[in-house]
Amino acid sequence: MPRVIGYAVLAATFAAYLVVYTTSLGHLPTSFDYLSLLNTALPLVLVAAGQSLVVLTGGIDLSVGGMVGLGVAIMAATSGGGLAVSLGWIAVVLAVGVLCGTANGLIVAKGRIAPILTTLATLSVYSGLALKVLPVPGGTVAPEVRAVLTNPDLPTALLWLGLVVAGWLVLRRTRFGMRVYAVGSDETAARAVGVPAARVKVTVYALSGLCSALAAVFYVATTTSGDPNAGTPYILTSIAAVVVGGVAFSGGRGSALGAIAGALSLTLVVDVLFFAGIDPLYQSLFQGLFLVVAVLLGGATLRLRRATP
Repeated sequence: MPRVIGYAVLAATFAAYLVVYTTSLGHLPTSFDYLSLLNTALPLVLVAAGQSLVVLTGGIDLSVGGMVGLGVAIMAATSGGGLAVSLGWIAVVLAVGVLCGTANGLIVAKGRIAPILTTLATLSVYSGLALKVLPVPGGTVAPEVRAVLTNPDLPTALLWLGLVVAGWLVLRRTRFGMRVYAVGSDETAARAVGVPAARVKVTVYALSGLCSALAAVFYVATTTSGDPNAGTPYILTSIAAVVVGGVAFSGGRGSALGAIAGALSLTLVVDVLFFAGIDPLYQSLFQGLFLVVAVLLGGATLRLRRATP
């Protein structure tokens, strides 16, 4: 039921976007506007999807900001030499993301260190590496990469969003997907019936790293340049997307689809505030209020469901 709140919030936010856009410009959004929105939302969608997997096991990944920043730095510093060169470096970025996520998972699962402490520490490490690779904002990306990933004139973003949703739907029905929920619901019971909890945790953190690396690739393709600190905003916004999407921080309840809906909602909120003429200095305030209202609605819905016979 809380997941439905995520979809309801997305619908309400989209309706508000249509109203303020039409009021401000005198016409409905064009296809270019929708594609631009999706291109802008894709990095957060990917990070939120990976974050939701970690949260479903009862963990949290604060290092997503560092992993995105490191991926952005590598991409921006190396991907200006054409499609073939860019594809090679994209593969490197994805591998680095998986390695960083795996390191998080090993420390959490094998070292038995609290996820919040582990990922807070690795956030600093990955952010430092990003600054080493790209000390100042800059770099570029091959136009061919942008044409394939975030073409503003073709619905490529819609295709990638569909692949993310399809990937979750397939993963949810696999044995691994069921084990993720089992570990999040009751790790001790899951271990008792033979679920390799440590392996599941390492894998979800590796997937979170992969999603963060993909987000970095799409970020650079959208902005056409890089910033080593580009990942910082995704730490809180990915957690906010998970909360809005109805994923329980206790683990075992929720869906990446809800987190994706939350990510799209948060992206739309920024545009709603812009077209509503809200001073940028106060946008963070209104985004925070939006999150508080969404969480309260989710909590109220859950209590109502429990109270209903």
